[in-house]
Amino acid sequence: MSRVPWFVWASLASVTCILAGTYWDISWHMSIGRDSFWTPAHVAIQIGGVTAGVSGAVLIFSTTFRQAAPLRPTSVGVWGFRGPLGAFLGAWGAATMVVSAPFDNWWHNAYGLDVQILSPPHAVLTTGILAVAFGGVLLAISTTNRAEGIARTRLAWLVLVIGGEILTLSMIAILEKTFRSNLHRADAYRAVAVGAPLIMIAFARAGDQRWGATILATFYTAFMATMVWLFPLFPAEPKLGPVYQPITHFIPLEFPLLLLVPAIALDLVRRLDRPRWQLAPVCGVVFVATLVAAEWPFASFMQSPAAGNAFFGGDYFAYFMQPDWFIPRHQFFPSHDVALGLAEAAAIAWLSSWLGLYVGDALRRVKR
Repeated sequence: MSRVPWFVWASLASVTCILAGTYWDISWHMSIGRDSFWTPAHVAIQIGGVTAGVSGAVLIFSTTFRQAAPLRPTSVGVWGFRGPLGAFLGAWGAATMVVSAPFDNWWHNAYGLDVQILSPPHAVLTTGILAVAFGGVLLAISTTNRAEGIARTRLAWLVLVIGGEILTLSMIAILEKTFRSNLHRADAYRAVAVGAPLIMIAFARAGDQRWGATILATFYTAFMATMVWLFPLFPAEPKLGPVYQPITHFIPLEFPLLLLVPAIALDLVRRLDRPRWQLAPVCGVVFVATLVAAEWPFASFMQSPAAGNAFFGGDYFAYFMQPDWFIPRHQFFPSHDVALGLAEAAAIAWLSSWLGLYVGDALRRVKR
C-alpha cells in the first residue's frame, strides 16, 4: 500500500474542522457574542464531529457485514459489531458532540451568555472532541504501524499534524489560565504542565521522530500566530451588551506561548538512554524550567506598549472586558507563593512526561 487510506484523511479533516471551528467560536464570543447556535463556527465544529461519526460508522458496518473487508483481521468487537478501535471512539465522540448542541442551546436560553470556555455544555462538547481526536489518532497510528516504505513515512507525518492540532486544542482549552496577565503566576504553568508534555512526548515517541515535540510545537505556534494576523482582517461588531471595548473586527486569541523552547529541550532530553522512571523527572523539570525562562520575560514584553501592534496583538480585547480589569490595563494578576507553585508545576510535568512516555510506547504497538 503506497496511498494513505481515505479514513485517515477523514480523521485529519475531522480534527481540522473542529480546531478551526473552536478557535472561530471563541473569537465569535469575544467579538460578537453568542447570538445563535447556527453560527458558521458552530457549524464547522459539528461538521468535524459528523465527519468522524460517518466515517467511523462506514468502517464499522463495512467491517462487520463484509467477510472480506481488509480491516477485519485487525478489528475489535463491540456489541456484535466489528471495526477498528478508533472508529468506535470516533463514532461515540461524534454522538457526544451532537448531544452537546441542544444542551448548549438550552444552557444559553436558561442562563444567558457565558464567558467560560469550559461551561457544562462545553465540557460535554470537549469530551466528544477528545474522543473524536483520539479516535482519529488510533486510526492513523494503527495504519502507520501496519504500513511500510513511503506509505509509512506519509502516515507518520499525518500523525504529527493531527498531534499538532490536538496540542493546539489543549492549549485553547486552558486559554483562561494562560492569558498574558496570568503569566507571572504559577497557575498558568501548572495548567500547561498538565497536558503539553504528555501530548508532545507521546506523539514524538509514537512516531519515533527525533524532533517530534518541536514539530508539534511549531504547528501550534504557526496556527495561533497566523490566526492573530488573519482574524482582524474581517469585520465584526458586538450584538450583545454591555460593550466595554470598541470592536470593529474579529478579536483573535492571544499570541501563542513560547512552547517551542521547552519542546526543543524535550527533544534533546529524550535522546538520553534511560528508563521511563528516570527520564520522566528530567523531562518534567526541564519543561517547566525552560518554559518559565522563555515565557516570563516574554510576558513582560507582551504587556508593554511594544506589543500593541498587529503582529503581536497586544491591544486586542474582548468587547466585554471592563476597562478597569487587569488585562485591558496591561497589568499582571497578583501572585503568591510563586516558587512553591512552580515546584508543583514541575511535579505535574513529571507525571505528564511519564504518561507521555508510556502512551507513546503503547501507541507504537497499536495495530487495531
